[in-house]
Amino acid sequence: MKRKIVLLGSLALLLTVILLMARDLFFTNPDRTANPYKYDITSFKSGDTARIMYAEVQHFNPELSAIHGIAVDKSDRIYICGENGVEILDNNGNRKCKFSIGGTANCVYVDATGQIYLGMQDHLEIYNTAGGLLKQWKSCGRDAIITSVAVTDKAVFIADAGNKVVYQYDLSGNFEKKIGEKDPVKKIPGFVVPSPYFDLGIGHDGELWVVNPGRHRFEQYNQEGNLTSSWGESTMTMEGFCGCCNPSNFAMLSDGSFVTSEKGIERIKVYGPGGIFRNVVAGPDSFIEGTRGIDLAVDAQDRILALDPEKKQIRVFTLKTVQKNE
Repeated sequence: MKRKIVLLGSLALLLTVILLMARDLFFTNPDRTANPYKYDITSFKSGDTARIMYAEVQHFNPELSAIHGIAVDKSDRIYICGENGVEILDNNGNRKCKFSIGGTANCVYVDATGQIYLGMQDHLEIYNTAGGLLKQWKSCGRDAIITSVAVTDKAVFIADAGNKVVYQYDLSGNFEKKIGEKDPVKKIPGFVVPSPYFDLGIGHDGELWVVNPGRHRFEQYNQEGNLTSSWGESTMTMEGFCGCCNPSNFAMLSDGSFVTSEKGIERIKVYGPGGIFRNVVAGPDSFIEGTRGIDLAVDAQDRILALDPEKKQIRVFTLKTVQKNE
């Protein structure tokens, strides 16, 4: 008798399971529009607004149809490059000069003498402030995608996202060496550059800093091209970088701190000289979703100038004034 009760109970449970499965399979109307593989980063995009320590104080509207790069010279003049041209503004955004170029410039750098270095697709062009072409360098190769340039009193450094390497030239345009190629003996891991965002810059002590975007970190190289230090963390939290390749761009404040921009989760942040996260300049709510290529520059007043390619603006951010309690 007891065995019959157990058997009947098992059959009843089995029938219940079958009925539930049938309902799910044949009577439930699934949401065909939902993507079960979609990686939802909405919660990360909301961020922590309490960490936003900067305020946008003004913006400028360049006349170029597309803008890609920004730089500031020693007199705080602002240089913007992009499709078929360059614009020069004073530090209040008033246009001082505009000249045409034969193509699109991806990046711009202004040296101590006022020469304007433009990174075209595969080569470098140098102009004076009147728009005169001074020199055009040789191509870096068929696969080259020049994304950043920086100049010291002895060398010119070019970041090539297409070939995933940094080139060093002398000031006359003579090639000297490649930097950052994978070398296990020198403990250089090699640059991972999945998309055309590959930035570099010169530190306040003349050191070369390069973003290794696929590894979510900054790498420092000495004059011999050896890797001397690095910092950065791959994480979805505010303190680090995430996505396929971030940060996309950076600039440096007067105390050696790093200002970084990201894509995917559109934001601008500040890190101390040692790479310790400090605060947020602007969060995702400040940008049109999908904005990428937020190039950065810092002027002598430590104002942060962000190039917003979607809004076609140069946006100026300053540190908020801390109100002390009476």
